[in-house]
Amino acid sequence: MTSISSKFNGLKPRIATAIVGAFLIIAGTAYNMWTYFVVFLVLSLLTQWEFYKLARMDDKLPLKVWGTFIGQIFFILIFLIEAEILELKMLLLIFPLLASVFMIKLYKKDDIEPFTNIAYTFLGIIYVAIPFSLLNVIAFANHEFSHEVVVGILFILWASDTGAYFSGIMLGKKKLFERVSPKKTWEGSIGGGLLALAMAYVLSLFFHDLNTIQWLVASGLIVITGIYGDLIESVFKRSIEIKDSGRALPGHGGFLDRFDSLLLAAPFIVVFIKLFS
Repeated sequence: MTSISSKFNGLKPRIATAIVGAFLIIAGTAYNMWTYFVVFLVLSLLTQWEFYKLARMDDKLPLKVWGTFIGQIFFILIFLIEAEILELKMLLLIFPLLASVFMIKLYKKDDIEPFTNIAYTFLGIIYVAIPFSLLNVIAFANHEFSHEVVVGILFILWASDTGAYFSGIMLGKKKLFERVSPKKTWEGSIGGGLLALAMAYVLSLFFHDLNTIQWLVASGLIVITGIYGDLIESVFKRSIEIKDSGRALPGHGGFLDRFDSLLLAAPFIVVFIKLFS
């Protein structure tokens, strides 16, 4: 029988990476809107680049450089529009860039499945760049930059991950979705959800962009969509038979491993904030 101590192997690098990464992200987000911009532009770029690298491992040929460029232009445009530096009509620039993907693929003579690879190019933009871009809508939800909800989302996600990790190790028995992710359990998910709700309540005492009920509802959305985000990435990794999306983050894998929950949670939180807060 596996001992508890052996289950915690690899915890030290995981904690060290989490502390350093969380400090850099939170400090950059909270300092001002431009440091927030740099932090999340870099995260978006690295995560989308990693997605395309994984797609190539599955013998797909997306336009890695051009797709990542389009994704980051989208992020930049949304940020500048939300900051009221550019007008909304400037977002139209994204459509010629998207159309150019088809034109470029015409010149790829070695591409025997051009439309499949065009689809993967677009998928990298939809799956990674758009959710990161939607964080800009959240940050400027009150018509001026505020770090509170973005930081709050991150703390709730991290609380959910931490609660799920320890609850799963200590109590996990009933599999959540064994076909996709054999290690995830209902006990871990419930533990993660409870810690996320507790974190949301604590945040409501200090961050007032949302009231207590709104923080708790947002927390529920983040936990549920975050679980699905994690499972979706697991399906992607299983399809190319790899354990981690990368090795950039010791103890955590790659950027997709670290931000998969955020990618699916962001669209739901944007809708909740814009329609109900």
